Amino acid sequence: MDLVAPVVVEPLRRRRCSECRQGPLERMIVEFNTPVCLDCADLGHLVFLRRGDTALTRRARENSGLWAVVVRHNRRRTRYERQGLLVEEEALARAERACLADAEARARRRARDAVRRAALDTEITALLRAEIQRLFPSCPEDRVTEIAVHASAKGSGRVGRTAAGRSLDRGAVTAAVRASVRHVDTPYDTLLMQGVPRHQARTRIAPAIEAVLRAWRHGGGDASGRGRG
Repeated sequence: MDLVAPVVVEPLRRRRCSECRQGPLERMIVEFNTPVCLDCADLGHLVFLRRGDTALTRRARENSGLWAVVVRHNRRRTRYERQGLLVEEEALARAERACLADAEARARRRARDAVRRAALDTEITALLRAEIQRLFPSCPEDRVTEIAVHASAKGSGRVGRTAAGRSLDRGAVTAAVRASVRHVDTPYDTLLMQGVPRHQARTRIAPAIEAVLRAWRHGGGDASGRGRG
């Protein structure tokens, strides 16, 4: 049988309980479109566990006979986001004891995982660097390294972290190089600061970008194109 946890809301404005009239409420549930405090909802004995510690949260939830999800509305993203859980106090205490007991083992596992991730990140950067050099043999060494490191930064969502980038797709690698040229070797950023619309600015600096890319592909001449002035 699937469990359906109660949903508790952290209100963005001052609300009072529709039953006991207490308020303002820090947390509440909504019944028939009206706010109800946790005491009236028979959840007042639960304690709040803020999100963040995955192991502690999982163990507290598993040990708690009654628990609830706490959410808050994010106006900018127009959605509700989880803040944590309400769990039984004894369940939280048992979960904390269990986490303390195996804290050393979990720390060693995190350290091993960090080493593996660092090695993978280094490998991704090295492969991307080699492919940039292959496609643009006249690109300066320092720029090749700069582009590869920037494009493969973990958590950036940039080309090097995408599936296309990891597979060294020619178009994806070229896009990373083009983006670097756009910001470093053309007045693109200056145009944006002057209020020029993005698409118009890109059109204006497109010939300069292509000139740099051609020079880096085939060599010859000063390909820096440092046109920031």
